[in-house]
Amino acid sequence: MTLQPLPRDSTRLVLPPGVELAADLAPGFRSLLTPGALSFVVDLERRFRTQRSSLLARRMRRQSWFDAGHLPDFLPETADVRGADWKVAPVPDDLIDRRVEITGPVDRKMIINALSSGANVFVADFEDSCAPTWENLVGGQMHLRDAVRGKITYLDVATGKRYQLGERTATLMVRPRGWHLHEKHVVVDGWPMSASLFDFGLYLFHNAGELLNRGTGPYFYLPKLESHHEARLWNEVFVAAQRALELSIGTIKATVLIETLPAAFEMDEILFELRDHVVGLNCGRWDYIFSFIKTFRSRPGFVLPDRATVGMDCHFLRSYSRLLIQTCHRRGAHAMGGMAAQIPIKDDVLRNAEAMGRVRDDKRREVTNGHDGTWVAHPGLVEVARREFDARMRGPNQVDVQRVQLGITPLDLLAVPGGQVTVRGLRQNLSVGVRYLASWLCGNGCVPIDDLMEDAATAEISRAQVWQWIRHGARLDDGRRVALALVRRALSEELGRMQAEIGEVAYQGRRYPLAAELLWQMITAERLPDFLTPAAYAHL
Repeated sequence: MTLQPLPRDSTRLVLPPGVELAADLAPGFRSLLTPGALSFVVDLERRFRTQRSSLLARRMRRQSWFDAGHLPDFLPETADVRGADWKVAPVPDDLIDRRVEITGPVDRKMIINALSSGANVFVADFEDSCAPTWENLVGGQMHLRDAVRGKITYLDVATGKRYQLGERTATLMVRPRGWHLHEKHVVVDGWPMSASLFDFGLYLFHNAGELLNRGTGPYFYLPKLESHHEARLWNEVFVAAQRALELSIGTIKATVLIETLPAAFEMDEILFELRDHVVGLNCGRWDYIFSFIKTFRSRPGFVLPDRATVGMDCHFLRSYSRLLIQTCHRRGAHAMGGMAAQIPIKDDVLRNAEAMGRVRDDKRREVTNGHDGTWVAHPGLVEVARREFDARMRGPNQVDVQRVQLGITPLDLLAVPGGQVTVRGLRQNLSVGVRYLASWLCGNGCVPIDDLMEDAATAEISRAQVWQWIRHGARLDDGRRVALALVRRALSEELGRMQAEIGEVAYQGRRYPLAAELLWQMITAERLPDFLTPAAYAHL
């Protein structure tokens, strides 16, 4: 990727030596990208760049090991950590009750609605639901700075409606982007800097003091970790950042999303590495399904059926959820449930009732199993989820509830669910892949499609499944093999349907042709690309 940095004088910023900004500056951006803030994030980048690069290379080596036929297992070298009796540091008061958490992108209206939704926690997301345009990223940081200070408002010019915070607001957490992503607009010593450190550092620098003054703190969700070594890196970043800002060690608190298969075998170790800062783990179920496919991309025996049939009632997902609960509660940490992707359906009473019923069943299962809270993607689901947790969780959480040790084994975590690969499932994956990518390329990373809120995680499943079915010659329910010709014809037909629905001008303007080209490249690649968004980032 060729970056075109702006000339130093045109940015009107005082940039640290060796730093270039490959982006325009919208009004107000200078107030965020101050010399102090840039120096802070750049110092973190320089200090931890080599360690981060080494860990990403370690991911590749381990994937090669899986490709060679090896299976994940609990680590023998850390058996003492799993066997020892230890606890994580105490949880702050405003994170003790997290029964309903809502997450969404960092646009201004979403932040106001989510904070005022009645949820206990709002997770402001720079990752899977945020297309990483420069405007989204820096604008999102500005919106969060206003929200932290209680000064955020929004006027919808089209409707004249004014949005502002309610009297009671959710506790704010922030999800930075994962270790594998870079921020191409900030170039440090000739290299794009870590997206994780950019998102984390800017938010912490501008808001830690204000948050503490208001009786809360800088709280984060950490995505896409694949090992306890990567958790250790985050812990070292936290310590360095707190020292640089003269904050007490342990001021930062984090919840780790267990959304990769390798991480499921290292939950104790991840908690141990972050024990001064961690408050819980979360079942990032959609990315976890994608990671299951990616980890076993070379193994025909691990082909999954239609995405719609792979739910939390499947043995491998139920086992992962229960192991997370068991591990967290033993260590005094919260065990958070997964995302309900459904959204209210306003124009169809029956379909809406069915969708809300699925949400209720899902949340009832989570609280009954022992989860301390759950995720929703839409304000309209907050009360649906809350009712299930209120009815079955009498205290603020279930951390102290003692449950029978389940003895979950690697075989439980690796059990491949049965089910069919259908024509409908293939077409749905192709349709979701194209429509989500097109929206992402236009700057929107959170998209309602077919009554579900799709983000990068669900789109990853769609494109990875099609690759897996082609690679291993899966059979459809009608007996046909999923071959390139069949997939090409199905994709062409889906594109024709989209074009007819929205019209030629919108089809071209909303970047559907590019999205289809990128999707085709990914599902026909010799090796499954590790992630969907890096390939598309160059076109954003």
